[in-house]
Order: sequence, then C-alpha cells, then structure tokens
Amino acid sequence: MERKPVAFGDLRGWIDALSAQGELHEIDAEVDWNIEIGTIMRLAQGPGTGRALLFNNIKDYNKPTSRCRRIFGSALNNNRRIAMMLGLPPDTHPRELVKIGRNILSETVPPVIVKSGPVKENIITGRDINLDEFPSPYWNRLDGGRYLITYAGVVTKDPDTGVMNVGIYRGMVGGRDKIPILMWRAQHIGHHVTAAQQRGLKEIPIAVAIGWEPSLGFCAGSPVPKGICEYDVMGAIRGQPVELVKCETNDLYVPASAEIVIEGTLGLDPESYMMEGPYAEFTGYVAGDRSPKPTISVTCITHRNDPILRGTIEGCMPGSYSENAMISSIFRSSTAWNVLDRAGVPGITDVWGPPVQAGVNLVIQMKQSYRGQAKQAANALWGSSAAHVRYKHVTVVDDDIDIHDYAAVDWAIAYRVNAGEDDIIIMPSTFGAGLDPSTRKRDRDIALFGSGKWNRLLIDATINLDYDPDPDFGGARFPPTVWPSPEDEQAVRARWKELGLDGKKRG
Repeated sequence: MERKPVAFGDLRGWIDALSAQGELHEIDAEVDWNIEIGTIMRLAQGPGTGRALLFNNIKDYNKPTSRCRRIFGSALNNNRRIAMMLGLPPDTHPRELVKIGRNILSETVPPVIVKSGPVKENIITGRDINLDEFPSPYWNRLDGGRYLITYAGVVTKDPDTGVMNVGIYRGMVGGRDKIPILMWRAQHIGHHVTAAQQRGLKEIPIAVAIGWEPSLGFCAGSPVPKGICEYDVMGAIRGQPVELVKCETNDLYVPASAEIVIEGTLGLDPESYMMEGPYAEFTGYVAGDRSPKPTISVTCITHRNDPILRGTIEGCMPGSYSENAMISSIFRSSTAWNVLDRAGVPGITDVWGPPVQAGVNLVIQMKQSYRGQAKQAANALWGSSAAHVRYKHVTVVDDDIDIHDYAAVDWAIAYRVNAGEDDIIIMPSTFGAGLDPSTRKRDRDIALFGSGKWNRLLIDATINLDYDPDPDFGGARFPPTVWPSPEDEQAVRARWKELGLDGKKRG
C-alpha cells in the first residue's frame, strides 16, 4: 500500500484536517474541568468509533484573560484517524496499518533546528510560573489529583550518547511549579535516569511538549527502538523534518510550533520526590498507588498565544477504547512482528493485539514448518525489551485462522488446544506492567523492584505436529473441516441468485 505522508504543520493544522473529514466534534457549552471533561471523553470515545473532541468553554478558564482556554483530546482513538496521520486512506484495514507500522518506526528524517517559533510567543519564568493557570482536568473521581501531562512528549537525553528520547508518562500537578511523574526503570527515560545516577547526578534536564502534530503523541507512546530519536521518526511519518527550537533553560529541543512547553529538571534524589497517584490507567482500572515519585521542578513555560491544551482520557474497557489502546493495537503488533522477524522465527503471516486490552494479549498467525515453532515465537517476544508492558498472553494459530475474527481464534482454541500436550505454557516471574491489578500488590512496587511481575502464558492453538499423520485423513494430522469442497461450493454459488439468497451470501 502506497503511503502519502502528510505534514499538518501543528496541532491546529491537524484539528482543521479532522474537521474537514467530519472527524471532529467541538463543544461550545461550558464544561467543568473537574470530573466532567473526563466523563464526557470516556462516554464519547466508544469502541473506536467516537470523534475527536475540542472543548472551547472550560469552567474557570473561559475569560478573555485566561492563559489557556481550550482542551483537545480523543484524537487518535479510531483507526480512521490513525490512517490519516500516516497518510493512508481512512478506511485502511488494521491489518494493513500493522504492516505499514513494521517499517515506519525505523524510518528516519532528521529534524532541523530553527531560531524561534510560535511556542516562544509567551515565556514565563521565576515567580510568574503557576501551573494552575492551565485547565488541567481532574479526569477521574478516584485520581490522586489534576493531571496536566497525559498525552505530551516528555523529552530527556541519554547522558552517555546525547540522543534525545520523547516518551509519554503521566504527570500530576503537585504545586505551582512541581509535577511528579510515573516512570519505570525499563523505559528509555529510566535508562537515562540510571545512567545519570551512576555519574552521581542529582537531576537531569527535562522538557514537556504539549500539543503538536499527531505524530508527537503517537511516536512518544510507541516502542521506537533505543538509540533512535522519536523526532527522526516523526519526520519520516510526516515526510518533512520536524522544526525544533532550543529550550530557554536547558539544552533540550522541542517542536517550534508546539502549543505549550514546560521546561525543568527531574529530581533523582528520593528526598525531592512528591506524592503522585493513583490514576485511571491503561488497564481500565485505577492503578499506581499514591506514593513518592520523581518530580519535575519547572524552570520555564513557553506557549503560543491562546494555547490549546492537549490531553486524553486513559484506560480501555469493552465499549470504550482509549487513544493509547487504539495505537497500541496497531504498533505493538508491528513491533512484535519485527521482534519475531529479527529472532529468525519463520512463517509469520499476521500479528494482532486487539485494542480492548492495548496489546497485552497478542495473537500470532503462522504457517508451521516444524514443531515447537509457536514456543519459539513466544520466547522471542518475552525476551525482548518490547515485552516490558505488553504480550503477557500470546496465542498462536495456523494460517487458516483469521486473527482479526475473534470467533475464529476462539474456535481454534476450543479444538486445537490440548493442555495435556504442552499446548499451554507458563513462563513464570518475568518483568511486566507494574499497573496490572491481577499482580499481587507487593509485586507491583516499582520503587522496590523497578518493574512489575508477570507470569506469562502461551496458548499454542496450532495443529499439533507431534501427532502422527493419519492415512484416514490423507496424511493430515487433523480431520477435514465441515466446510464444503471447493467444487461443491462453486456449484452452489452459481445457483445463489436462483435460490433467492442474494444479499445473504456468506462473506
């Protein structure tokens, strides 16, 4: 499939493109930042069907003198908009999006440095810094506070290589100039923190870019390989280099046309930590107990005139799919396929992590050529860094099973799995998501262990090649299915209209 990259220019260009395609809903009625905005987003996003939302009238922030008056969210929680971002037709099938994703996360167009840009229209320092001037929502009633950072690009730099990383981490307003964040040691920001601590550093520079083209949040939330800067991948997605400007108070770089940039330092000394959490997380459960977390001390805020705050509601449940879940279903699947390819697992024909659980469960379709192939695939995935918070449960099926059809996968599990024949394999005590409520509370303590703890599962729903070929089945290991032979099906299809079955043809 040919991709036609699109550079939207900035967040406002992306909003205009969505409006032109009927993918945007603007809300002009006054909406409360306290619980109501989060509830509206949760109900409106649907199972990958809702429109992007722009809130134009936020309680307590709707005066002409308000520093920030609008919030934009739910922008990437359907596949039509993900396809638009990638320069593909809106009706592109998720299977094709996964295939595109296999290459796009390793393609690069380096950014360019410019002297200034719209994000420098307003520069706030010193005592003028006040995070309460931004309409950070209290997204969910059980959250630990107001969350300003939910879908922003958090920029840090590897102290050894100098390569910048742009990631997504939640950040709660902890005071006028303080933002405690949730981060894990296994993430790239965690690698930077560990390297800095080994050098004896007490803090590292950090910047938070809020509101830009969709590729910012998309790349920041995708498993871009270590050593590749997300800005380079954003350039490849949009087909043009990202224009970056230097921060005012540190040596990091941010998009010149971002809506808001928060600069500061991330404290590494536990004495500087602040309480953060809990938060309604990607699992669909409230997660991340209230505990001391590394905290950003804000040194400067720059923003455009009349900036738009980019935010999102996190957490996916049946009937309500988050942006993170929709993106993860595509690009965690792509990443898994690439991991399998690099590990030399042959015969992979499709990979899919359904959005309802954000790729924590993964289904692999393969053409078997030797026994143990499914187990090889699972071990390759579980041994990769990409498995840190994904691929907890892996199901492998043969290439006659459509993995985008849950009924087909369910049928394969029902009739091709025999637990007594090593078709169910548990890999105990691996690293995993520290937010998973099915893990004992003590084992979710990332401060103590650096990661969560997962006992992973393989369901090998392929036809078992340990079974002997059966001469009664023409040498096959399994009996034939009840589906008609090709010639019988063709003969009946020829009479379909005569039989009055037009419009009821089996797809």
